[in-house]
Amino acid sequence: MKKIGVLFGAENTFPSAVVNAIQQMELEDVTAEFVQVGGVSMVDPARYSVVLDRVSHDVPFYRAWLKSAALQGTYVASNPFWWSADDKFFNYALANRLGVAVPPTVLLPHKQLPPHVSAQSLRNLEFPLDWERIFAITGFPAYLKPHDGGGWRDVFYVRNEQEFFAAYDQTRDLCMVLQRAVEFQSYVRCFVVGRSEVRLMPYDPRQPHEHRYLPGTFHAEKRLRKRIERQAVLLCKALGYDMNTVEFAIADGVPYAIDFMNPVPDADLHSIGAEHFAWVVESVSRFLVRKARSVPLRPLARSTRPTALLRQARPPAR
Repeated sequence: MKKIGVLFGAENTFPSAVVNAIQQMELEDVTAEFVQVGGVSMVDPARYSVVLDRVSHDVPFYRAWLKSAALQGTYVASNPFWWSADDKFFNYALANRLGVAVPPTVLLPHKQLPPHVSAQSLRNLEFPLDWERIFAITGFPAYLKPHDGGGWRDVFYVRNEQEFFAAYDQTRDLCMVLQRAVEFQSYVRCFVVGRSEVRLMPYDPRQPHEHRYLPGTFHAEKRLRKRIERQAVLLCKALGYDMNTVEFAIADGVPYAIDFMNPVPDADLHSIGAEHFAWVVESVSRFLVRKARSVPLRPLARSTRPTALLRQARPPAR
């Protein structure tokens, strides 16, 4: 019997819905349960064929266990090696290389020294920064945001140089990016499952969090919808994420990829709404079952290295 484990934190509606959906399939070869894990030996055999990870970004113990489980043959959705290595600035550069429109973006050094780092460690850092060149690339208005973060934490909307420097002074030791703001006519959040299935959800990031998902369906001409769906899948394949949300701001008919490093996308019933929730639960449940059936529950060969797992997860960029 293949076993699917769901690893989760504070969220309530989605994890239980996935486990219940798989159990209600009454499959003879696959079952699902909430993960239980304690002290982990480095030689512990794989207990699950597949683990759906919804929390390891917040709990280092879970992330370390998932990497070990992957070495023993467990398929982890999404891949913990790539997830640990990723950041949003790399993803913007990757999207640009793939031909997906991205607003001009610049990576900025830390305003304050990172912990346990002295000024001597930054002797290769240009000083003073060429702010004139940086502002010429991004222009204003722009968003100043962490190069690796989420939940709209430490995100600043800046309309000029004065507002930028006032915001930059508040970023502590975070590594930030400055990105041109897109004055969009419409906005869509694409929920992508299994790097193939896409759900287009109308969304407005300007609203309070509880009101950002808009009722109804995303309306756009067929050609634009297909472009958005194709590029959402393209990004998720390149990133190696089995679950993700890809946000596009549409301005003058061009979809700009804004946020697409979300391996634990919001899937709460009360947030995304009943219709989207039903689609996500069904799509994720079917994907996990397919993966469980395709992954043998046995340790990988000793010659397998983490780099091999990385190559399997993420195709090279074009």
